[in-house]
Amino acid sequence: MPRAFAAITFTDSVKAAQTRYHSREGNQGFELAEDSRSEITPREAEFIAERDSFYMATVNENGWPYVQHRGGPAGFLKVLDEHTLGFADFRGNVQYLSVGNLNANDKISIILMDYPNRRRLKIWGRVRIVHEIDDPALIAALESPAYRARIERAMVITVEAWDWNCPQHITPRYTDADIEQLIAPLQSELAALRAKPLAAAPLERLGSGELALVISGVRQLTPQVRAYELRHPAGEDLPPVTAGAHLQVPVKLPNGQQSVRNYSIASNPARRDIYEIAVLRQDDGTGGSAFVHQHYQLGMKLYCNTPKNDFALNESAAPVLLIAGGIGITPIKAMAQQLKAQGRTFELHYAARSRREMAYGDRLQRDLAGQISVYFSAEGARLNLPQLLSQMADTTEVYVCGPSGLIDAVANTAAQLQIDPMRIHFERFAAAAHGDNRPFEVLLRRSQRMIPIAADQTVLAAVQAAGVDTLFDCGVGNCGTCAVKVLAGEVEHRDHALNANERERAGLMCICVSRAKSARLELDL
Repeated sequence: MPRAFAAITFTDSVKAAQTRYHSREGNQGFELAEDSRSEITPREAEFIAERDSFYMATVNENGWPYVQHRGGPAGFLKVLDEHTLGFADFRGNVQYLSVGNLNANDKISIILMDYPNRRRLKIWGRVRIVHEIDDPALIAALESPAYRARIERAMVITVEAWDWNCPQHITPRYTDADIEQLIAPLQSELAALRAKPLAAAPLERLGSGELALVISGVRQLTPQVRAYELRHPAGEDLPPVTAGAHLQVPVKLPNGQQSVRNYSIASNPARRDIYEIAVLRQDDGTGGSAFVHQHYQLGMKLYCNTPKNDFALNESAAPVLLIAGGIGITPIKAMAQQLKAQGRTFELHYAARSRREMAYGDRLQRDLAGQISVYFSAEGARLNLPQLLSQMADTTEVYVCGPSGLIDAVANTAAQLQIDPMRIHFERFAAAAHGDNRPFEVLLRRSQRMIPIAADQTVLAAVQAAGVDTLFDCGVGNCGTCAVKVLAGEVEHRDHALNANERERAGLMCICVSRAKSARLELDL
């Protein structure tokens, strides 16, 4: 079954053009699709209901096309049923070119645009013109009471085909309502700041690291992601970093305690003047990201540890496949910039919920044209991991960062395809999800203290709460900084830092994520 739009538009001359420009084979898939795309689904209906204008093409008796803009309040083009659209035709410049064309040829093509999210929907159909004297109930159903414009007639469109268009070459444009929504978080914070007493006490020294940084820039990348530019207070060069590095920044938690959070350095590694981090606000988290969004401001000084890198690119000439999901783009962006500067072969696949939630999206698509593919679940586009991994070269190195579900899917797909796991590199922003956790006990050999570990508590958190000073960094099992020797008991390893030799022969355990299989562990602490 062909797609309905292909049956309408793929004429012999169009097929000849496709053959000449070498796209015929790719377009044949539209003629063999299971879904004809001739019925309006809930997804298209929702998109149509949000539009306040569209472009309409008709053809006159002489064969000349005419494109006209139709506008009104959002939703003025209404879905009457899965095969029918209708709209009230408001009085315009009284030339009646489209109406006259339709009286001779009832065929119509319309394009509906969503500029902020770079989406467009094409619809083909046939038009029936209806006047109020013939069907007053229809005119009333299509009227928008709050929109004061004279309705001259109704146009009822019998849909014969529709198709979504690719986002290439669509420049984002924003209405006043779009801008208000984007800046709403900033407006709320501004109102809260204005409501505070002017004499409010400043925050105490934030952080205990040896690297002083000052916040020199703040940008809103998406409604929930904010970028912070950090510089040396005296304008000096910062310690050099490579792609994949992260910076540990200080925060203050809701319980009043100071802590740290790790954020990937998203700025180009070639730059020595700034580090840029991008922070996704998670209101259901532990409070670190919320603190950053609420309190990090221009001019604030932070005392951080020097950056570390647990997710570095291999120094080789092998091609690279970069996969990012959501906020996981932050280290992947820096990797793409470093690879491009080195002239290495790579491609980037970036999945996000929607275009609006795609951090750094415009910049990456501009700078990496031909090397980046994007996927938006809100538009029904998803990564095809089996196809992606099976088609890559045998020497390709894969780097993935994002939600645990994406990382697990890449690892599992690679295992099914028998790809060497040493070629799959990933960094998690949160500990991997596991089954039900059970409580257990930890005996600290050096002090002979017994510490209970609750089901919802990590060993690291428990020993720190007990006043034991121990090293740690990432907190999600990426780096191995918190590894300690296990003297007795059986460990359930959940980290991604230690190798088999370190686990089995050296007897090490990452206490930030790993737990006990036995009722008790004895640690060299």
